[in-house]
Amino acid sequence: MTKKIVLQVESEYGEILQQAVAVIKQARVNVARQLNIGENAAYWEIGKMLHERKLDSKHGNSVVRRLSVDLKEHFPDMGVSPRQLWNMKKYYVRYCNSAEKVLRSVALLTWGQNLFLLSQNFDDNQILFYASECVAKGWTRDLLMNAVKMQMYEHAALNRPQNNFKDTLPEGQAEFANEAFRSTYNLGFLGITEPVMELELERKLVEKVRQFLLELGKGFAFIGNQHELEFNGKASRVDMLFFHRQLKCLVAIDLKVGEFKPEYVGKMNYYLSLLDRLERGEGENRSVGIILCATKDNVDVELSLDGIGKPIGVADYQLLLPKEELQKVLADEIKSFKEVKHLTH
Repeated sequence: MTKKIVLQVESEYGEILQQAVAVIKQARVNVARQLNIGENAAYWEIGKMLHERKLDSKHGNSVVRRLSVDLKEHFPDMGVSPRQLWNMKKYYVRYCNSAEKVLRSVALLTWGQNLFLLSQNFDDNQILFYASECVAKGWTRDLLMNAVKMQMYEHAALNRPQNNFKDTLPEGQAEFANEAFRSTYNLGFLGITEPVMELELERKLVEKVRQFLLELGKGFAFIGNQHELEFNGKASRVDMLFFHRQLKCLVAIDLKVGEFKPEYVGKMNYYLSLLDRLERGEGENRSVGIILCATKDNVDVELSLDGIGKPIGVADYQLLLPKEELQKVLADEIKSFKEVKHLTH
């Protein structure tokens, strides 16, 4: 009994120590950030003064050298060499017309990190990305340099989720949804080697729904295909309907054999409105829609989702055929199908 109590006390002490360490570490981070903010604010004002007095390397060199000497007498521990003073002007000129969020981000960085970013000739989006990562992940200047060498911004842009979850879902749910849904799915398990229409693609997915569920990821439960939604005397059908257990919401998937088109978003928005009105259960979250296309243009997707109130994502899929070859075959097949249909009518 005594041993058990001792173990409990030790366990509680471990938690207390952990919490105390975390509090001190966070306090030190906060102090460091405040120091950075103060230092950068001072450099900003000096840079602004040099800029407004129209001092440059041709006409202001002697003034800046003299200023450096006199400032060192007042602040011997401060880096105020002529080169640093010119860097301060460069810092002000670079960001004086930038958005507030960019200014807030770079103000939290160390001066060394700021100088490195200034040397890279980045645009505001790149600056904001790397500055935000430095603050969020506690990167040193060396880690920042490595991240730039690895082109993390470019890779992040390529892997950026094509959805509006951040704008339409609560913060925690939006993050989870971004993890649950991908931007590309591999449907190679269908064994498709010749063109198919959308209903045939759907049929094949239903036949191999277990493999499709594995590809979708954990948490998905299949409800059905061609799920009918009747409202106001009209019937609509969702290609495939799932329920996600962790997200606690219905997930509608609309299959498209060609490339993404903006009008697909409006159609999905309508499906989600029906699902939320007719089938969303008590305690469940808003329904989510995924438009699954053979290919997509990321710019078209972003513009189409702008201002849409329902959570919608757009993903593409890969089959055994190369995507470009498959798209051409599918386009030819659809064109032929439409021509036959027109002649029949």
